Amino acid sequence: MTSETQAPNGLLDRSRIIAQPGFNRWLVPPAALAIHLCIGMAYGFSVFWLPLSQAIGITKPLACPADAGIWNALFTTACDWKVAELGWMYTLFFVLLGSSAAIWGGWLEREGPRKAAVVSTLCWCGGLVISAIGVATHQLWLMWLGSGVIGGIGLGLGYISPVSTLVKWFPDRRGMATGMAIMGFGGGAMIGSPLANLLMNGGNVFEWKGAFAFLPVAGFKTATSVGVFETFLVMAAVYSVFMLAGAFGYRIPPAGWRPDGWTPPSADANAMITTGHVHLKNAHKTPQFWLIWAVLCLNVSAGIGVLGMASPMLQEIFGGALIGKPEIGFAALDASQKTAIAGIAAGFAGLLSLFNIAGRFFWASLSDIIGRKKTYYTFFLLGIVLYASAPSFAHMGSKTLFVGAFCIILSMYGGGFATIPAYLADMFGTQFVGAIHGRLLTAWSTAGIIGPVVVNYIREFNKAAGVSADKLYDFTMYILAGLLILGFIANMFVKPVAKKWFMSDAEVRSLQAQASSGPQGGSYGIGKGGLDRQAALAWLAVGIPILWGVWITLQSAIRIFS
Repeated sequence: MTSETQAPNGLLDRSRIIAQPGFNRWLVPPAALAIHLCIGMAYGFSVFWLPLSQAIGITKPLACPADAGIWNALFTTACDWKVAELGWMYTLFFVLLGSSAAIWGGWLEREGPRKAAVVSTLCWCGGLVISAIGVATHQLWLMWLGSGVIGGIGLGLGYISPVSTLVKWFPDRRGMATGMAIMGFGGGAMIGSPLANLLMNGGNVFEWKGAFAFLPVAGFKTATSVGVFETFLVMAAVYSVFMLAGAFGYRIPPAGWRPDGWTPPSADANAMITTGHVHLKNAHKTPQFWLIWAVLCLNVSAGIGVLGMASPMLQEIFGGALIGKPEIGFAALDASQKTAIAGIAAGFAGLLSLFNIAGRFFWASLSDIIGRKKTYYTFFLLGIVLYASAPSFAHMGSKTLFVGAFCIILSMYGGGFATIPAYLADMFGTQFVGAIHGRLLTAWSTAGIIGPVVVNYIREFNKAAGVSADKLYDFTMYILAGLLILGFIANMFVKPVAKKWFMSDAEVRSLQAQASSGPQGGSYGIGKGGLDRQAALAWLAVGIPILWGVWITLQSAIRIFS
């Protein structure tokens, strides 16, 4: 086992983070959560679109000339940006996330999660600073470059940085471990969106229906500023502290480490969990890689399209029923009524975010019990039924059934992300699972285009054809159910990887020797401790922001059923 005293090359060198006797493995998940909760704000960036769309006009958008194109929008300082132009940043986030994870996944495996997490911090927080400069100078291209491109690279590196590490620390509970970390990415918007709103517009950190309120925040919005510039800088500073704390909290186990009392399952016990390792250079040559790629892409395509349109979908389908006036359709609502239902629909989006988070932990943990393949079968079968039933729930006027169906759907959307790393570890082994996962995330980038296109364009087609607002999404739901049928078929064909693709024992030992020397097998007194004092403090540091986000979300969601 390599000692940290053996002249490591630098503070971020992989040899510095090999755990020593007495280290508690339960310190690693909160370190991963600290990073994922910050980069997960990518899901919540829409909170900035409306303020930025009137950054010059302040109280209302200062429209550009009707013939002004995207080139004008990138450089103009004379008129405000459109929401659609700002929304391209959301696409850049997830395209760059998948591509950067695929490109630098192998580098991460060689250099270790600490270095990758520090680079992620510099990219994500540095991107926010560049975006702040873009807001101050009203240069959209700087925002696209800062948060979209540079920040997107930070998303990819930050997202995959803990995966391989957690799988190796928790070989006995792979799904639960990755679920704990990846749920943070889903929770980032649940915390970041209300935080951004608080920083821009002011308010109280804690408040409940006017009964009590404390810790007031003044807000950066003024008569001459919408407050986004300052908010970006504050969030960059806060996120850098949390992300660096997470990066320096990372430790990796020595090669061959295993928890006390745990014996790896034999191939005879479970053919779907390998005892070998597939090299990164060969993983994409197997049919299993592309079948699992399709499984993730189709599951995510169905969910991400709904997630992006959750607020308008609820408003258009239920209209006045959201404010106790079911006889009034969406088109007949006046401005004040539309404002009221928009606030209620925001609660729906928040509730979906909450289930997205909870599903990441619940389904990934369940996969440890029933297996990854059966977990995905559940996603697809249950999802098909719920998507196909959603139009009927809407026409019945049942908000409870409709909202409940999509809460379950979004829990499986999140669960799909959290279960995939364990699925890959089961199929390809743990030696290169982080890099293989990085390459597989190109499925997410693809889904980020397919899902919104299906939902948005079918909606526009139906609207142009004169379909009433409450039926705009009917056909879309059947299409999404069809995507899940394809996913079910892809999952059905996933079989154990052929033996020819696995590295020999000598190759594995050689690779592991480069990272760690000494005896292999056993616990070395590492990984013990459970929820001791240090681990409890680490979990408290990430738990308090999560609980605050849940509190805010539940307050908004209650309004749906009031």
